[in-house]
Amino acid sequence: MSRKIICVALVALVLTFSVPTEAQQPKKVPRIAYVTAASFSAMEYRIEAFRQGLRELGYVEGKNIIIQLREAEGKLDRLPTLMAELVREKVDIIVAAGAAVTRPAKEATKTIPIVMAQDPDPVANGFVASLGRPGGNITGLSTFRPELSGKRLELLKEVIAKLSRVAVFGTSTTLDSTQALKETEVAAGVLKVQLHYFDVLDPNGFEPAFRAAVKERADAVLWIVSGALTTQRAWLADMAVKSRLPVIYELPSWVEAGGLMSYGVNLAELDRRAAWYVDKILKGMRPADLPVEQPRKFEFVINLKAAKHIGLTIPPNVLARADRVIR
Repeated sequence: MSRKIICVALVALVLTFSVPTEAQQPKKVPRIAYVTAASFSAMEYRIEAFRQGLRELGYVEGKNIIIQLREAEGKLDRLPTLMAELVREKVDIIVAAGAAVTRPAKEATKTIPIVMAQDPDPVANGFVASLGRPGGNITGLSTFRPELSGKRLELLKEVIAKLSRVAVFGTSTTLDSTQALKETEVAAGVLKVQLHYFDVLDPNGFEPAFRAAVKERADAVLWIVSGALTTQRAWLADMAVKSRLPVIYELPSWVEAGGLMSYGVNLAELDRRAAWYVDKILKGMRPADLPVEQPRKFEFVINLKAAKHIGLTIPPNVLARADRVIR
């Protein structure tokens, strides 16, 4: 009888210590890789917006989520290697800051979920089957930036009444730049504006493009250059001012760096929204079943300091429509 009592006591003792041990096993903390083709300094505001979105959903970095940042610093040939490393590390989700990142991510994995923080046309780029039913392992947000290029040309026309010749700085090797040029050509026909296209394929191409635009007597510049080439915003914005050329950009970060004006999608808002996709995927939803969202918020920003430097007066009716004015 005493032997039975001892055995029962030993079993109870084992159960007593084993159950709490199992209960205290730490849960796996998901690792999210945020990858940008540009530098962290150029993307700081977007990365912070992404982190803010996660905080709003209850995530605490280092506690119930880990964010791994990766940058290519404008060197796109680095991206395949970065993606291969992330696949080997078995990260839970890859957040692609733009199309230049999404493509190598798509080529690197068909299983790890990929969230597009922004893409001009994910269907045309071949990243998703459709906006409503993405299919595969990619979903996220679309900017439809090409469709906004015509609007930017209209704004230039409102600011410069005698606008007749516009230099278009683009990158022929990127699909979004090519699509944006097509939209711009349509608007140019309506506005009776002549376009002069300058192909900028690397950072060394900016100075020759500005010199050529001045030589061609362009009235203004429409900027649709690939974002991966534009990490030195302050330097480029200063070059535009010294050339005395009014330039309209896609992003307000250019205006903050000294550029004249911008009109486009609020990318920080898209990055904040990308956190929602991360949350849904971590909770079990498949990227294939999460529709791609279109942008909801746009911004028109004007820098009056830049306008003064190039001797340009912004009409009051245009100034009144700006979401933000830098004085």
